[in-house]
Amino acid sequence: MNLFADMRGRVLACLDQMVAEGALPQGLALDAVAVEPPRDAAHGDMATNAAMVLAKPAGLNPRAIADALAVKLAADPLIASADVAGPGFLNMRLVPAAWHGIVKAALSDTAFGRSNLGQGQRMMVEYVSANPTGPLHVGHTRGAVFGDALASLLDYAGYDVTREYYINDGGAQVDVLARSVYMRYLEAHDLSVDWPEGTYPGDYLIPVGEALKDKVGDAYIDKGEQFWLEDVRAFATNAMMDLIREDLAQLNITMDHFYSEKSLYGSGLIEKAIAELKAKGLIYQGVLEPPKGKTPEDWEPREQTLFRSTAHGDDVDRPVQKSDGAWTYFAPDIAYHYDKVQRGYDALIDVFGADHGGYVKRMKAAVAALSDGKVPLDIKLTQLVKLYQNGAPFKMSKRAGTFITLRDVVDEVGPDVTRFHMLTRKNDAPLDFDFAKVLEQSKDNPVFYVQYAHARVNSVLRKAQDAGIAVDDATLAAVDLAGLTHDAELAVARKIAEWPRLVEIAAKGHEPHRIAFYLYDLASDFHALWNRGNDDTSLRFLQMGDSDTTQAKIALIRAVAIVISHGLGILGVKPAEEMR
Repeated sequence: MNLFADMRGRVLACLDQMVAEGALPQGLALDAVAVEPPRDAAHGDMATNAAMVLAKPAGLNPRAIADALAVKLAADPLIASADVAGPGFLNMRLVPAAWHGIVKAALSDTAFGRSNLGQGQRMMVEYVSANPTGPLHVGHTRGAVFGDALASLLDYAGYDVTREYYINDGGAQVDVLARSVYMRYLEAHDLSVDWPEGTYPGDYLIPVGEALKDKVGDAYIDKGEQFWLEDVRAFATNAMMDLIREDLAQLNITMDHFYSEKSLYGSGLIEKAIAELKAKGLIYQGVLEPPKGKTPEDWEPREQTLFRSTAHGDDVDRPVQKSDGAWTYFAPDIAYHYDKVQRGYDALIDVFGADHGGYVKRMKAAVAALSDGKVPLDIKLTQLVKLYQNGAPFKMSKRAGTFITLRDVVDEVGPDVTRFHMLTRKNDAPLDFDFAKVLEQSKDNPVFYVQYAHARVNSVLRKAQDAGIAVDDATLAAVDLAGLTHDAELAVARKIAEWPRLVEIAAKGHEPHRIAFYLYDLASDFHALWNRGNDDTSLRFLQMGDSDTTQAKIALIRAVAIVISHGLGILGVKPAEEMR
């Protein structure tokens, strides 16, 4: 049940009546008419912009439309009052029964808050996609959590979602990995080695080198790269992907697909994708302008095969094939997204790190060209994470040799705290992760505050059950809620009513952080009601000797717990049953 959508339907019905009566002209487009919370809660429960958006096309004064609409809305049994403000905004207050209905819906409808917004559209979310050269680091952690929560949010909103990891195993970095593993392989044979510059000296490769020794014995000792590079590359890549899967499992992330970049080479898919663009007149031979700013001394104009990406919104055309015939890094990315389009997805989302900002326009241009503009691509960039301990930069053990790993972070604070806190800022804003503060038991810590609300509700349920009061959802959904009339109680119900609308807003904007923000606000309203009970005994949830009133109050807070549980589920966080 989406009360805001329901009230919008009632507004539209009143507008239809006004058209039928001649108060409004025929043929008005009503798509822009909205019903939403007012900017100032003191103005009412809901507000509509109907008069403001219809005034110009109707050729009427917005205040006149609002006055007429207010009269019709005031006759609705769910609307206590409809008041016109300013030039034509219309604020509505609802009767308590409207909010009681929301509580009952949350208790009785297991799909409360879910949406059919996506209508089953097939959505691909590609995220993490780190180079398979080592364990995931703290930067990958944010992209992993964001992408996974976004996929869950879209699923909750009615999309058919696929989670995919693109394995960057086609570049020179995988050869570097193979050489690094070979160094560890030699060490496993008790041989002294000099690490070449640019290799990966992290301790995480020690067991990989030992595993290679167990597999091939001394077969690669004193042999040139031509004898072992290809085999060690495959062995090392598989080992790293096993490690990455284990890292993701630490955050309870499971991918539907892993797609290898290397599989594109020799498959003909790169050639097919470029041919597709060429058939559209978007591939040509040309010379790019020198880089902006100071031109490098070794720069010289060279004819290359270029993609006319400027035809689809990019700043400059992009090379796809070098003058020597080798593909650029961009070519397999084009082919990979061509494959996504060919697999029949209705929309695509890529989650990249902040260092991929320069890839956004060219990638969008490629997908627009390959799909003839039919498959939208949204690229979400995740900004850096800075680690702190009590406000000071935090240094941890670096098993990777050069960076702090995902596993270091999860081992320190746990997966639930890690996931929730990674979503307490919008993805394109920098994030400070203070290990002390994310474990702090205070209102200032949103992770704790939301979990504490859920645990508090459960503690009330247990006490009620001990007192012999039935608190199962079916019983609570049938309870008479007419006694819930206090502003603090209705404030909680109003916040619950925002949940279905919030889900759709977050899904449309691809913004899972909105879920975390909302849960904090809901928890705040709940805790405020709890604290009011310290002074006003009539607001306490357990009214001894009055099971009917107790059940009504528990129905309200059980609805809070249900919504918190749904929201945390989207974020990939387990709700706390009790706090310790």
